[in-house]
Amino acid sequence: MVLKGSRSQKGITGLETAIVLIAFVVVASVFAFTILSAGVFSSEANKQTIHAGLKETRTGLRQAGSAFAFSGYVGSTRAVHKIVFVVQNSLAGEPVDLTAPYTWDDSGTDPDIVSGSTAATIVSYADENQRLSDVPWSTKFIGTNNGDQLLEDGEKAEVTVWLMDRITAVSTSNTGSIAYTDGSSANGGGATGLTSADFLVVKSTRFVLEMSPKSGAPLTIQRSVPPGLRAVMNMN
Repeated sequence: MVLKGSRSQKGITGLETAIVLIAFVVVASVFAFTILSAGVFSSEANKQTIHAGLKETRTGLRQAGSAFAFSGYVGSTRAVHKIVFVVQNSLAGEPVDLTAPYTWDDSGTDPDIVSGSTAATIVSYADENQRLSDVPWSTKFIGTNNGDQLLEDGEKAEVTVWLMDRITAVSTSNTGSIAYTDGSSANGGGATGLTSADFLVVKSTRFVLEMSPKSGAPLTIQRSVPPGLRAVMNMN
């Protein structure tokens, strides 16, 4: 009887051990599944972050060629009134909206504001004396393009940043050929360039232009106006 009772206790102990082992296996499986799920989720999140970063890089702008400054006379003072450069899509990225808020026609006073424009790209100007967060700018697509206002792979656009108004009836070599952007309809209708309260951009002025599209990295151009002003100046 004693031996039978002893064998019965050993059977119960073995069953309990098996139950405990099965419980451990189940818990370990659940834990492992949780860890794997978290790893997959983390990897997917990292993948999305990387793709978003690549998209931001691919939607940037790149300068193509030189930057030029054009000058005229405000009264008897010679100063820069516009800066021109060419841009293209960087890294064959997604199209960049270059719908401009201004245009020009070499008639009357340039630039001319585009009524109802919803420009997605912003251009800012800064030098040692001032910063203008939203200056007038216009575009002209050059070379091969499909006729819309989206800068796509293989296309180039000439961007003109207007710091002052150009009085087209007066030669740039004469006084009164440029004027402050006072916001009147005769002066292009905008007042986001240089006004009489600002400093003129004269010789040896160092400046920074930043062209910021709706998405993607901005294009930054740092240049210095030559020490001797001419009608057209290559700043590269």
